[in-house]
Amino acid sequence: MTIIDTHAHIDQLEDLQGALTRAHEAGVSDIVAVSVDLDSMKKVLGQRPNCFDVGTCQTPKIHVALGVHPGKVNEITQPLALKFLKENIKKCVAVGETGLDYWYKWVRKDQLERQKQKDSFNFHLSLAQELDLPIIIHSRGAWQDCLSMALESRVKRALFHWYSGPMDILDQILEAGFYVSTSPSVSYSPESCRAMEHAPLERILVETDSPVNYKEGETSFMAEPRDVIRTWKSLSLLKNLNEQEVLAAVNTNAKIFFGI
Repeated sequence: MTIIDTHAHIDQLEDLQGALTRAHEAGVSDIVAVSVDLDSMKKVLGQRPNCFDVGTCQTPKIHVALGVHPGKVNEITQPLALKFLKENIKKCVAVGETGLDYWYKWVRKDQLERQKQKDSFNFHLSLAQELDLPIIIHSRGAWQDCLSMALESRVKRALFHWYSGPMDILDQILEAGFYVSTSPSVSYSPESCRAMEHAPLERILVETDSPVNYKEGETSFMAEPRDVIRTWKSLSLLKNLNEQEVLAAVNTNAKIFFGI
C-alpha cells in the first residue's frame, strides 16, 4: 500500500526527518510540499530532491509547490516572494498555496485588504495559466470569489484544497472540471463531510495540511504526512466504499492533477 499526501507544510514540521521516516514506514510514497511565503519557498526547495539512491530511499518523494498564502500578502518580503516564485516556478509541480481568505477580521472589514489578496492571487493564476501548471487554491470564506477568478483566468487544473464551502459553489467547481481535497477533518467536521459526500470520488484528493491540530474523539493530534492515512480511511467510511477502491482512486487523481 502506498498513498500520496497532496498538501503538507513540511517546512513547519518540528521533526522533519522523523516525520518523513514515519511517513515512509506508514506507506506514504509522495508528498506535495506547499509553501506560504518567501522563507518557506526557499525551505521546501531545499528539500528537493531528498532521495539520492532510489533503491534505498527511506523517505517519501517530495514534490514542490511554490506560492504566497493570502494571509502573507502584507509581509514586507511579498515583492521578493513573487519574484522568487517566477524565477523558480519551473522546479515545481504546482503553483500554491495561494488564493483568498476572508476569515481574517482585518480582511472582512477592509476592501483594500481584499484587493491585496486578489492582486496576489491573480499573479499566481496568470503564472499557472501561462505555464500550464496546476494551482492549489486556499478559499476559506471566499469560495465564490476564488472560483470566479479561477474561471476568468482560464487555468486548466485547479484544486480547492480542504474544501468545506457551500454545495452550490462545489457544484460549479466540479462543473468546471476542477478538484477538491479533504483532510483528517473529514472524520468529524460536518462541513467537510457534507462536501465530500457530495463530490464524486474521481475529483477528490487527500491531504493532511500538516502540521494542523485535529480532533479525534475526545482527544486531538498534531498531523504530519503519515496521517493522510486517516484522511483516506475516514473518506472511505464516509462514502461507504471499499478502502482499496478509494485508495486507488485518490492516488490516480493526484497523479493526474500534479503530473507525477
